[in-house]
Amino acid sequence: MHFKDIKLIATDMDGTLLNAAKELPVNFLPVFGLLHAQGILFAAASGRQFYNIRNQFTTIQEEVIFIAENGSYVVYRDQELFVQAIDRETVGRLITIARGIPDAFIILCGKKQAYIENDTPEFVKNVNMYYDRWEKVDDLLQVHDDAFLKIAICDLAGSESNSFLYFKHLEKELEVKVSGSIWLDLSHKLANKGRAINVLQKHFGIDFNGTMVFGDYLNDLEMMKEGYFSYAMENAHPDVKAAARFITASNEENGVMQVLESLLAEKRVSNIPDN
Repeated sequence: MHFKDIKLIATDMDGTLLNAAKELPVNFLPVFGLLHAQGILFAAASGRQFYNIRNQFTTIQEEVIFIAENGSYVVYRDQELFVQAIDRETVGRLITIARGIPDAFIILCGKKQAYIENDTPEFVKNVNMYYDRWEKVDDLLQVHDDAFLKIAICDLAGSESNSFLYFKHLEKELEVKVSGSIWLDLSHKLANKGRAINVLQKHFGIDFNGTMVFGDYLNDLEMMKEGYFSYAMENAHPDVKAAARFITASNEENGVMQVLESLLAEKRVSNIPDN
């Protein structure tokens, strides 16, 4: 298999493409331009809100595919390619369970915006980091005028050892994903980053061998199965490393960019700025 066959690149954001300061690599835009000139599609795949991801790519947002809310919502050039909402009865059940978890705060992730019912400063700081459009309401169960893509739980006690245990029994019914050290995401069973990649492959006529993916955490696992060139970051969760075909350097070492530069070198594209 050769890099020259690549037609679609999809990368997670936090812990993968972005550094610890939540910044894009300094050479991302020129490298993106060279990939775009080669006709290679680029997708940003994240648990973040669509509006938040889009604002990371302000100068090129018309050329980036956005896989938001862990694959529940896929948008390209303002066209919705995939929407997978959770039914309202399930949303109510999940909110009721989540309200009983100590040190956990709920974000109801709608297509229009996100909704919270608690404004504890540390929680709001985390909301602002990943959600650009949100509203505080008195009661999440009374929010009706939206499609709900995901319920995110900000678990300040640690998601894998705390809130995940409250929802683990629902894994056959829902996507229950530990997406970060303090994040647990609950979404429709058919909504994950791997499914979103599959939607893009069918839409653009791209196969498994023409797909490259990068990830670091458990919400990236399904994505690892959808491309031959599947890369886990050096800083990735052990389960992601086990699922990936290749390992690249950490996000702090611009591991994604190292692979993309190698891809361009194989395609004999030059004049890539240094890191």
